[in-house]
Amino acid sequence: MTTPVLGTQALAHEWIKFRSVRSTVWTTAATAVLPVLGAVFVATTGSLQSDDTVLGGSLTLSVVAQMLAAVVGALVMTGEYSSGTIRTTFAARPRRSTVLAAKAVLVAGVMYVLAMASCTLAYLVGDALLPEGRYARGEPLPALFGIAGSFAVAAVLGLAVGTLVRHSAGAVTTVIGLLLLPSLFGPLFGDAERWIAGLSPTAALEKLTQTSDAAADTVGSLGPWPSLLLVAAYTTVLALGALVLLRRRDV
Repeated sequence: MTTPVLGTQALAHEWIKFRSVRSTVWTTAATAVLPVLGAVFVATTGSLQSDDTVLGGSLTLSVVAQMLAAVVGALVMTGEYSSGTIRTTFAARPRRSTVLAAKAVLVAGVMYVLAMASCTLAYLVGDALLPEGRYARGEPLPALFGIAGSFAVAAVLGLAVGTLVRHSAGAVTTVIGLLLLPSLFGPLFGDAERWIAGLSPTAALEKLTQTSDAAADTVGSLGPWPSLLLVAAYTTVLALGALVLLRRRDV
């Protein structure tokens, strides 16, 4: 049997497991719903800042949704360790690289599609509900593609952390810390602040949404696309490190 066929089968098996676990299904659903709810809340309460954009205001809750995307990625791996099904998974498919790759493709693909649909809808809702002409619209294209990509990267980051930690609570805490801490501590590093703060997936997301909160002193001065590429690069390195450790462990 060829490798592409094995990969397709592994992806199909991961999809079955993904939609059969309540925690991942409900967290995924919350990830999709939050941006739209945020757009409705901001528009109906009139809480949008005068210097903000329609895109940024409509995606106010996208940062929280991105955190949930990372949590989903972590649970996809830690859930199997918690239930003990990881032994069955590796017994059925001894090539652990195939298992991890299938999980990564699945969570990245699901989160990209959901984020693209949800964030686009949130923007359209915000644009329809907010007073016309009062706020700058922002530039939704190509930003929405990058926003969806940041969700996919966050999910893979969560998967890598889940593979390394193997325990749900520890993995969730760790990945949320990775998302938030660079922006919090970046200003403490002087000239390196633009790199440290820009390491956070949430920083890249805020820049892509063009929110007024994305000031250089809180999210770094790197542009949105370089920040996203930087996050994708270290996520790839972390995922490869997780694969190495996964191969060396007994389970």
